[in-house]
Amino acid sequence: MDVDEKVNILMVDDQPAKLLSYEAILQELGENLIKASSGREALEHLLKTDIGIVLMDVSMPELDGFELAQMIREHPRFQRTAIIFISGVHLTDLDRVKGYQRGAVDYISVPVIPELLRAKVSVFAELHRKTRQLETLNSELRRLSSRLITMQDDDRRRIARELHDGLGQDLAAAKMILDGIPPERQSPQVNREISTEVSMLIDHAIKQIRSMSYLLHPPLLDEVGLQSALQWYLEGFTKRSGIETVLSVEPLDLPRLPLELETAIFRAIQEALTNAFRHSGAKKIWVNILRTDPQILGTVRDDGKGISDKVSKLQPDSIGIGISGMIQRLKEFGGELRLRNASPGTIVELAIPIDQPAASHAQSQTGPRVAVDVTGRGILAESAEVPQKLF
Repeated sequence: MDVDEKVNILMVDDQPAKLLSYEAILQELGENLIKASSGREALEHLLKTDIGIVLMDVSMPELDGFELAQMIREHPRFQRTAIIFISGVHLTDLDRVKGYQRGAVDYISVPVIPELLRAKVSVFAELHRKTRQLETLNSELRRLSSRLITMQDDDRRRIARELHDGLGQDLAAAKMILDGIPPERQSPQVNREISTEVSMLIDHAIKQIRSMSYLLHPPLLDEVGLQSALQWYLEGFTKRSGIETVLSVEPLDLPRLPLELETAIFRAIQEALTNAFRHSGAKKIWVNILRTDPQILGTVRDDGKGISDKVSKLQPDSIGIGISGMIQRLKEFGGELRLRNASPGTIVELAIPIDQPAASHAQSQTGPRVAVDVTGRGILAESAEVPQKLF
């Protein structure tokens, strides 16, 4: 809503003379005034128009003001709509309490003082305008935040590709050249030792680049999906941290999700594992992925020392950039992050609604949960090349 956009004010009364008087009093505010002569007519306007303020008489036939206010408040769209009661009959304190219980923000008695009514309606109109402006700004902020996260993932993907295809290929070529140089006759032993050392260094650099490339953006995430990418990452995590990890997925053959959603889930679980490594002192971590029709649930549980109440309540002054980033990533898909203690350990829960079809034509299957212990055998050969110091 723009600063100059008019607020819709609905005036409800079964007496036309009163509606005309309210219109005369409020006309100078410059807002959009809408008249309704009954509760039914008022409901029709509410369903068709974005109403900011409802000014209504309490005593009306068929549907009185109290009943109408209760019906308005029960609708999710009108939880914050300002309702002002006007009454010349129900003037006791009990009547006022009843009005406030039904959702009124003010209760005005007859005779109406024009200046007072104008001032009150003006305040609520401005509050409605500011609220709508704030909602618009928040929506734009969420859009920009989502765009920023997408750009970051695109940059990671580009950097990973450049590291692997550019520098990695150059180092591999240098290694082949060095390996092809024959030892000179003068000091073959020295030349052989130098050549071997240089070759080993280049080998190590190639492995480091490949590992960085995979961690920046695992190609498995693009190629075969979330399940395989998590299996690969957990094996590497176990080798680097020494923490036993178990992955559990249901259904067994997890269907593909939109790439952006899979990336968000992967990054959130990656951050949860990193936090467990840094802070929990855990010996074992369980990662569970469960897909149902309305949502996908991810759980990361450790057997460590747990978290404080402030952290579990996600208080801004108690959480770091990592958890804040997880919250924001999930919000972009309408999801939420929950933290709680597990006695022992911590449980990190991701809940994301699924409103898009799976990206692949793999059919969803219901079946028993499968647990893959990634600590005892290799899932992918590349994971053995993950460097030791990445935390």
